[in-house]
Amino acid sequence: MRTDDDLHMGDIVELKKLHACGGNQWEVIRLGADIRTRCCQCGRVVMIPRRRFVRLIRARRSRSQHSEEEQ
Repeated sequence: MRTDDDLHMGDIVELKKLHACGGNQWEVIRLGADIRTRCCQCGRVVMIPRRRFVRLIRARRSRSQHSEEEQ
């Protein structure tokens, strides 16, 4: 189970559902009560409530530079 602490700005995550453009990889561009993400395929920006977003994550594809420095 993922926790909210796993998310960092700049992370690329794969979601369970496909976007209308066919992509399922998203870049996290804002954290808060809602998560703002950008589709890596078409560039569309979407805000999703944090609880729903955490449930939709299938895998993390790459981590941001900031999150790698913390570990």
